[in-house]
Amino acid sequence: MTQPPIALPASGSYTLANLRLHRSHLDKTAGFAFGSEGFALASVTVADGKITAIDPGSGMVDAPDPIDCRGAIAFPAFVDCHTHIDKGHIWGRKPNPDGSFDGALTAVGEDREANWSAHDVERRMEFSLQCAYAHGTRALRTHLDSLPPQEDISWPVFESIRERWKGRIELQAACLFGIDQARDEAWFNRLAHLVARHRGILGAVTYIVPDLDALLDRMFTAAVEFGLDLDFHADETDDINAVSLDRIADTALRHGFEGKILVGHCCSLARQPDDMIKATLDKVARAGLSVVSLPMCNMYLQDRRTDRTTPRWRGVTLLHEMAERGINVCIASDNTRDPFYAYGDLDVLEVYRESTRILHFDHPVGAWPATVAANPAKAMGLADPGILKPGAAADLILFRGRSLTELLSRPESRRTLIRAGKLIDATVPDYQDLDDLMEP
Repeated sequence: MTQPPIALPASGSYTLANLRLHRSHLDKTAGFAFGSEGFALASVTVADGKITAIDPGSGMVDAPDPIDCRGAIAFPAFVDCHTHIDKGHIWGRKPNPDGSFDGALTAVGEDREANWSAHDVERRMEFSLQCAYAHGTRALRTHLDSLPPQEDISWPVFESIRERWKGRIELQAACLFGIDQARDEAWFNRLAHLVARHRGILGAVTYIVPDLDALLDRMFTAAVEFGLDLDFHADETDDINAVSLDRIADTALRHGFEGKILVGHCCSLARQPDDMIKATLDKVARAGLSVVSLPMCNMYLQDRRTDRTTPRWRGVTLLHEMAERGINVCIASDNTRDPFYAYGDLDVLEVYRESTRILHFDHPVGAWPATVAANPAKAMGLADPGILKPGAAADLILFRGRSLTELLSRPESRRTLIRAGKLIDATVPDYQDLDDLMEP
């Protein structure tokens, strides 16, 4: 028989009893009896929108009037640190013609030129955020295509949306352009001013060009001047000669950069010889870079070839080797329903589910659940560290699953979302809401 969702009192404190919490989501772990997957029974007491206590054991006997969560797993609210909500949901009018990376670049460029007005971008970004919120995301970073004239359209739209979503999703944005565009010093300086004015992150797509080091120096210098963090797309290819992650780490060390740097994709690293990998990862660790893998999008795009049809590699980077060196690693949604990825819904649980299968986030489970909470919160520099502890906001997702295999075997579409101690609506918007934007 299907159990109804839990009910919370309209006011006053309450205790969520008989929960399962993961070791990687807790600030203090003493006294908890963790199983082989890292979950332990616990109770969480909430008052005035904050967690006031987390106690080991089910809490069914000790707590007054406990709310029985039936052994369900609870996560902190999700943090999605690499998305593209300015591109999202254009597939209906501009699909990728062949599923390739080049096909995606061409299709997005054509659609941007033809359709990306302020109204169009705002409608699609709003739809994307409604999806993310309904799945349990509390913080999200999006990249914004910032080639002329799009930067003057999308950044004001983003600022308006960030203010409108304040208190529901904490939003960040990073500019996005091909690194060689930074050769135009006047344009780049103007963009850096624009990003700083909108309290954004300075970002770019890096690839191997002869003057890459000089262009990276320009970006790091601007980041220091304006007090900006950095976010790069790097080496989204199977070419073993794509080593911009190594060059980014070199540049960070050379500048003694003290801000936060997040690097996404890093696919080619998995194709390189072991000695190159070790040298690069040692630099990345010393430089304090964070790395985010985007497994669903990369599996969709990478290794599509005309000379053979079945892909022969996964397109993901070496997160295990990075984590062993203490590098802060994350996973994230990336693109949703656009030419770079035809699917997705900004559901971070789906990302974690697929990452577990693709990247082997099991045997052992280890600290991998932190890749969707504490780790991206650190990479984004959030004030809320994505850890469940007394004094933290009571932002929780309660699932039906009681073990890893139960959690990851179903979509968990009936999850319970608690924000600031209150239940919130988990209804995703209908695709038909965007039908008018899909018309020719």
